[in-house]
Amino acid sequence: MKDITGKSETLREAVAEAFVAIPPEAQSLLKERHTEKGDALEVARAAGILAAKRTWELLPFCHPLPLTHVEIAYAFEEEGVRIQASVKTIAPTGVEMEALTAASIAALTLYDMLKPHTGEIEIRSLRLVSKKGGKSDYRNALSPPVKAAVIVLSDSVAAGKKEDKAGRAILEALEKEPSVEAKGYEILPDDPERLRESVVALVGGGIDLILTVGGTGLAHTDQTVEALRPLIEREIPGVMEAARAYGQHRTPYSMLSRGIAGMIKNTLVLTLPGSTRGAKETYDALFPAVLHVFFVLRKLPHPHGYS
Repeated sequence: MKDITGKSETLREAVAEAFVAIPPEAQSLLKERHTEKGDALEVARAAGILAAKRTWELLPFCHPLPLTHVEIAYAFEEEGVRIQASVKTIAPTGVEMEALTAASIAALTLYDMLKPHTGEIEIRSLRLVSKKGGKSDYRNALSPPVKAAVIVLSDSVAAGKKEDKAGRAILEALEKEPSVEAKGYEILPDDPERLRESVVALVGGGIDLILTVGGTGLAHTDQTVEALRPLIEREIPGVMEAARAYGQHRTPYSMLSRGIAGMIKNTLVLTLPGSTRGAKETYDALFPAVLHVFFVLRKLPHPHGYS
């Protein structure tokens, strides 16, 4: 099975449909809800719902998901019945297979319950109509791209005693974001004054996004939060609350991070932990959704915004 441990839980939705060709006389039996085996539409509805919930038992590489909604709907057409299955969940992976399974089992159930009455039944199609949810839905193109810089805070890395892995990992992740252009990378010792000077210079130079890596913990040398909080004009508490909540599911130490996020003029500042794992997990928790800030600042239409 694919490892989805690192994926965020988001609202996932999928709609699938199947078409069953049925002769007119058999359609009448369906509409009257009177076949030899009972009410075929309701039995098929129940079968489709059960199938969606047990998809992970039928398909070996599907994950068990806590489905929050399954609906089976019917539309009668001249040549037969169109079955539509809608499925929702809040989970780290999508529900298209659950929707497809629900539609197909509902179609097979109709076939089974109508076959004593006619041999002219044909399941003609099964297809995914739509799906949404997950990070890809929130990865929207920004033009011009967001100009970003990474600042690593570490005495040992600045002194050449250790290799920077965390900062490089964040830089590589930024380079994969289609709406981000990585413009700067700097390594500094844990020196609050030098950090402030660097951030002020980047803001003045037109950098849109600054990510610091390191200095958010509880060691005496961890001064990133104290250095940057006086510069931040508008703090965004929810950003790091989301990161800590995401991290807490993966390590009990996430709650000890003191990272903050906020705006300095029109520049978004994010303070990430100094460990490679902590920095990557924080990045995974925030991106690409945090880039929505720039849609707001640029007064662009808000994809997925509330209307």
